[in-house]
Amino acid sequence: MKLNRRGFLGATAGAAAAASLSAPMAQASGSGKPKVVVIGGGAGGATCARYIAKDSNGEIDVTLIEPTRTYYTCFFSNLYMAGIRDLRSISHSYGKLASDYGINVVHDWAVNIDREARTVSLAGGATLTYDRLVLSPGIDFVDGAVPGWDLTRQNKMPHAYKAGSQSELLKAQIEAMPEGGTFAMVAPPNPFRCPPGPYERISMIAHILKNRNPTAKILIADPKPKFSKQALFQDGWSRHYDGMIEWVGPDFGGGAVEVNADEMTVSIDGEVTKVDACNVIPAMKAGRICDMAGITEGNWAPVIPHTMQSRVDGSIHVLGDASNQGDMPKSGFAANSQAKVAAMAVRSALTGSKLFPAKFTNTCWSLIDEGDGVKVGASYEATDEKIAKVDGFISQVGEDAELRQATYEESVGWYRGMTSDMFG
Repeated sequence: MKLNRRGFLGATAGAAAAASLSAPMAQASGSGKPKVVVIGGGAGGATCARYIAKDSNGEIDVTLIEPTRTYYTCFFSNLYMAGIRDLRSISHSYGKLASDYGINVVHDWAVNIDREARTVSLAGGATLTYDRLVLSPGIDFVDGAVPGWDLTRQNKMPHAYKAGSQSELLKAQIEAMPEGGTFAMVAPPNPFRCPPGPYERISMIAHILKNRNPTAKILIADPKPKFSKQALFQDGWSRHYDGMIEWVGPDFGGGAVEVNADEMTVSIDGEVTKVDACNVIPAMKAGRICDMAGITEGNWAPVIPHTMQSRVDGSIHVLGDASNQGDMPKSGFAANSQAKVAAMAVRSALTGSKLFPAKFTNTCWSLIDEGDGVKVGASYEATDEKIAKVDGFISQVGEDAELRQATYEESVGWYRGMTSDMFG
């Protein structure tokens, strides 16, 4: 049953959230420990499951639903495509979450949520009850966002925006390009997962081609008039890959794009270009389980910033890419930060533990060429309306090589810490 969101918003939303966190809730099962089900084992879901389990001292039963047994991080997957990291280095398992934290890790697909009964149905036939449900399903793609492309075409024109086999496929297609060939990217409209991600990817693909196929060309069709770290990327492209990369924004047809995967062509404002490899990154939306739960408005799931609770159903928390939360970008770091706020709120609701004010942070690192790292980041606070940016920072054009190398090394250290925070 999908509720009318207007009836939930306004002054009653904050009051309902406060009331729902004021005392431990009755358990869905009617007895025993309260039950938390987390759907999605990425930066948001894995972190949230781990923090609930480790900080509740065994008072909460935690189940993590994730269909894949090996998780490949989208962050640093571009470095894999460039040959700077191998695939194993961005792959992680869920073994320690089960063995060290007592989390019930279930490798299956969630196929239905009954909000009234507070149950989750799995593809394998099981039904799980919950007192609190955490949704961190990442992204799905908007049907018809790029004319000529849908998921049936993803093997010919990969999106590679869910890491793993798609990353391997795109890397292989780039490496198989003929001498002097053309690579094309169709960039996504806002908002989307990892705002600097497509442009770091272009940098890493240019890195490959400079070494393997130096006369190749790269074409970017972009529906956005500007993009994250644009000055930094374009400065880096001119320094490292001069003449190789052409960016076409909406003023020059970048927003009027069609593709033909069978013919391997890209049409920009009616001008058709034959390409040898093509990365189509369509418009994005919350993972479809959010739609199934009836908690989305438009493409995303609105949340109460103080607790990451759904504005439609206070027993559900939504994290990371799937959430409509305000000023934070859709990134792995952001999902990890939101997961800790949600975990605290869940523990408070179910065990009466103290609820502290929500604080959030985010940093996005990007690699332009080996040793040439840049970053952007900010701190945030929860308001009644949104997660609001407090302050921020960004690398500057003209920084010396030593600082850029240090920024890259900082990102490597963050990756180690981040994945440890997710998987133990």
